[in-house]
Amino acid sequence: MVEKEAYLIVDIGTGNARVGVATPAGDILAIKRENVQYHADANYEESIYFNPDVLWQQILKLAAEALSDAGEVFIKAVTATSQREGIVVVDSEGLSLLGMPNIDHRGRKWEKELTQKDLVYQLSGRYPTSLFSVYKLIGLRNIYPDLFEKMTCFMSISDWIQFKFSGITSYEHSQASETLLYDVEQKKWSTELIRLFDIPDGIFPTLKQSGTVLGKVLSDVAQVLHISTEAAVVVGGGDTQLAIRSMEPSTNDVVIVSGTTTPIIKMVAQYVKDSNQRTWTSRHIDESHFILEANAGVTGLNYQRLKEIFYPNEGYDVIERELDNTSYSQCVASLGSLIADEDEPLTKGGFIFNAPVSHQLTRGSFVFSILWDIACSIYENYKFLCDVSQHKESYIWACGGGIESRKLRQFLANLLGKSIRIRETYRQASVLGGVFVCNNALGINNTTPVLLDETFPESHEQFEQLYLEWKNARKTFKQLLS
Repeated sequence: MVEKEAYLIVDIGTGNARVGVATPAGDILAIKRENVQYHADANYEESIYFNPDVLWQQILKLAAEALSDAGEVFIKAVTATSQREGIVVVDSEGLSLLGMPNIDHRGRKWEKELTQKDLVYQLSGRYPTSLFSVYKLIGLRNIYPDLFEKMTCFMSISDWIQFKFSGITSYEHSQASETLLYDVEQKKWSTELIRLFDIPDGIFPTLKQSGTVLGKVLSDVAQVLHISTEAAVVVGGGDTQLAIRSMEPSTNDVVIVSGTTTPIIKMVAQYVKDSNQRTWTSRHIDESHFILEANAGVTGLNYQRLKEIFYPNEGYDVIERELDNTSYSQCVASLGSLIADEDEPLTKGGFIFNAPVSHQLTRGSFVFSILWDIACSIYENYKFLCDVSQHKESYIWACGGGIESRKLRQFLANLLGKSIRIRETYRQASVLGGVFVCNNALGINNTTPVLLDETFPESHEQFEQLYLEWKNARKTFKQLLS
């Protein structure tokens, strides 16, 4: 049997680790996934960490399984993408000391000590909170000073994976955008921000462009996976950026990436600052674009976890069928999404329905309200995005696992008053974005993925009224916490 040329793509999301094998044409031959193993650190009020060595062994296991399922393949390149804001710290011997994911808020206690927040926004493109990587370093320094002293380098999770494959440290630009230590407009580490946060300047890896060759696979890793030592290790990037890349949007297009969280992105050609500091601006993985972002926070993770409660043994197809027979007004949910003009998300949420409980209230009513909560949160953030940078196109691109829901696509079209377009790459967008960057690195032409479906608006005025009901429900939960 003739071996197929293929790429090995590692994708570490907030919830799970995935490893895929795909051809340069974008055919996915195999994907394996497992949940990422997190642990709480009792020395902080809100801290979660992972053991990098455990994650690396998990990646090798998933890679071996994916390669076995893919059949006879010749791996030409390896790349990685990951959740943004997450980092791994490494010592002088290359040992991985600690992994801190995007949901780690060990630095929250020290947020209030920062007085020059306007300066940080101007340079980094985002309002400073403990979400971003520098606060993970600050939290580490203040509670574990000995561990902090041992650190000689830190990297994003995807850059760390590429380091484990190649032995070369680096930091890709879209990932560096999430650190609060990077000048987004000037495309370089910021000496001003590094000094402001009092971070040692010797721990910063060389910045690398996505879609370039970092090095070759280490011989011991190649031996474990039975792949060639000539396989190129290609610089990947943030999972949002790679997902966007697989959609092939144009300048000024908006893309909704519906995953664990839901970024609402506009492709822009220039650095954009919001005078009210509600949006983020990051580097994209190409040379010519920035991404302007409002983020609805944790959305898809809510849906996934509540599906396990209401539909533990059924697939999403069963949910969609039941939703077609569900009323719009049985239940309203607000489950902790983030709105661009708020400093932090709701930490309490729930469902509101009439009492006594109606016989018409079903499990479908609850899931319906979850999807409506996601759609309304996206709509709110989209309006803020348009307030910063006008969006005139009649369509919006969408990708990610949440977009598999036809009902959610229809909700979005109805609220936004624009058609929702998906390409054939939308389900595994970040993995297929890895194919695009590998092709770029190896000089292989990418083919534009076809338009798979377009959902058009219906009954916009009716849905605007339902949106107002959702706003009132969200206001109720905010008042409970005030």
